[in-house]
Amino acid sequence: MNSPRNRLIYLAQSPLATRALLQKVIKLDPTCSKIFHHSTNELVNTYQLPVRRAEKLYRYIKQYQEDCSVSKKLADFKIWTILDQDFPLLLKLIPDPPVILYGLGRSDYLQHSPSLAVVGTRHPSQLAKQHMYRLLKPLVDREWLFVSGMAYGIDGYAHRIADYYKGRTIAVLAGGLLHPYPSKHLDLFHRLAKNHLVISEYPPHLKPERYHFPERNRLISGLSFATLVVEAQERSGSLITADQALEQGREVMAVPGAISLAQAKGCHHLIQNGAKLIQNTYDILQEWELIKRNWRQIRSEIH
Repeated sequence: MNSPRNRLIYLAQSPLATRALLQKVIKLDPTCSKIFHHSTNELVNTYQLPVRRAEKLYRYIKQYQEDCSVSKKLADFKIWTILDQDFPLLLKLIPDPPVILYGLGRSDYLQHSPSLAVVGTRHPSQLAKQHMYRLLKPLVDREWLFVSGMAYGIDGYAHRIADYYKGRTIAVLAGGLLHPYPSKHLDLFHRLAKNHLVISEYPPHLKPERYHFPERNRLISGLSFATLVVEAQERSGSLITADQALEQGREVMAVPGAISLAQAKGCHHLIQNGAKLIQNTYDILQEWELIKRNWRQIRSEIH
């Protein structure tokens, strides 16, 4: 029980331990043991913490025991830490990788290739749904995997297409797995957790916060060789995901729409700025054919 990964997992359950702090802990001491022996002053000086936060973290750390109740509370979840051999390879390559992931379902999906992020508006047009079926169903038949955020609209529809046609999909949540959001997608959440994979970088007990959503989006793009935006307004979370994909060195694709449609403006903006215009499934397959050799080589090298 008293291993580096268990110490890291224990630290991560505290709201005092941000991702930045956990990354610094690992950088300074991969065994994650020294922090458990620091005084409050050492926590302040080593990690540049405010005094009150350091005092609270010190008290939390002192509660750690080898057989602590944290392990029992997390027993139902698959947990990957960045210290583990089976930590998702693709997420190691992004600028700000998660330190810990919690999951329910098919853990092998994190190694599946090719994987495509599918994102878009929460209020899609009827035409967008038709486009998604025509674009994505042939990819399901080719055993592609879709990554999305289980939100209303495009995200949920991407998951449902994969599930209905017996494909593969990963949902990345913006809160802990004990608090799936949105609540109206609770049935979808349970279906995905049973037959596919649902993951989060936030401890299971943590409720979603507004700032979690843009943080979550970097994992959606990070798990995929490309991000496909189906419909999106000019200022939207989907465009944030597209920006993060570009920052991560991934491809961005966009489906055009009617010039009078507000939900199409974000896609048109992406296309104007270099995103690949997607008119049919062949366009997506062509993009994968162009880069798959390099993509697979990168995966094999970091493996």
